[in-house]
Amino acid sequence: MTISLTPDQIRWLEAEVAAGRLRSVEEGVRFAVAELMHGGIDEEDGLEWAKPLVDDALDEVAQGQAVPLEEARQRIDAHLRKIGAR
Repeated sequence: MTISLTPDQIRWLEAEVAAGRLRSVEEGVRFAVAELMHGGIDEEDGLEWAKPLVDDALDEVAQGQAVPLEEARQRIDAHLRKIGAR
């Protein structure tokens, strides 16, 4: 069997391998197929799991708990520097 991936998919898989999140490109493809086999593809509910997360985020924005993207990035960078990750 021959499977063709797009250049973007190949780059992403190779980056995941380089980052140590996957042992190989083949492992990534096997994982993706297994996820589809067990979770299926439901066009109506494919992202239903995300709805509560989006609703929570929208509530936080409405309550003024959100921060601008650049501030969030600065906080993350500061935290990573603090723990020695950057």
